Amino acid sequence: MNNIEQQCKQILTEQNIDIFSEIDFDINGKVHTLSFNYIVETFMLASDESQLVFITALKKAIEAKEMGINKFFEGMGQLLLMTHLSEKM
Repeated sequence: MNNIEQQCKQILTEQNIDIFSEIDFDINGKVHTLSFNYIVETFMLASDESQLVFITALKKAIEAKEMGINKFFEGMGQLLLMTHLSEKM
């Protein structure tokens, strides 16, 4: 686990946010479930710059409280799924 990934998980823990919370996405009638943990770990496979953008955006979402966190992970999850689907085409 790299330093930024540890920081992301620590931020969530400090905010009493369950890293294993899940979000369901309906894509063409098929439900895909992603956990916050999966989303964090997957984004940590990206470039260093992308990792920094991710943690900066996470910190901003924390400032927006509960609704900001949920919207943040919904958006990041959608981005992962869109990327995955476009790679399959």
